[in-house]
Amino acid sequence: MDKKQGKKLNQYLTFTLDKELYAMDIAKVREVLEYTDITRVPRTPEFLRGVINVRGRAVPVVDMRLKFGLSRTERSVNTCIIITEVEVDDESTILGALADSVQEVFDLEPDQIEPAPRLGTRIRTEFIEGMGKQGDEFIIILNIDKIFSAEELSVVLEAGGEEAREA
Repeated sequence: MDKKQGKKLNQYLTFTLDKELYAMDIAKVREVLEYTDITRVPRTPEFLRGVINVRGRAVPVVDMRLKFGLSRTERSVNTCIIITEVEVDDESTILGALADSVQEVFDLEPDQIEPAPRLGTRIRTEFIEGMGKQGDEFIIILNIDKIFSAEELSVVLEAGGEEAREA
């Protein structure tokens, strides 16, 4: 078998939002932090909960539940902040994604990932990279770069100051 045709495993970090299992490419994850106090930034969208201090840098924190039209994330012992690198319009930004809990890192082969379901023209699904399966449970695999529009990301950048922008 040609080496280029060999099976390539993709690693994903799984996390929960409102009892649903989601995943993102581990290459986009910088670290996972325990929940810490978030400083609210005035006049920002509701999904932008504020900023946290990560080693001297102001990092914007987005409530993924609110971004997906769910109820606000309530703090619990499992609530955490996934520090991730997002790229929109060739601009790289560090931001925190608030999640109910982080589960595990797991491997999926490309043939174990089904395409995102078509849900009609009114429902946007371009941020869903595909559907994975773990046992009997579906995992919604997110493309973190497509969750935020350029306009939303500019608001996030402003909230985090220039420190959030990667050189």
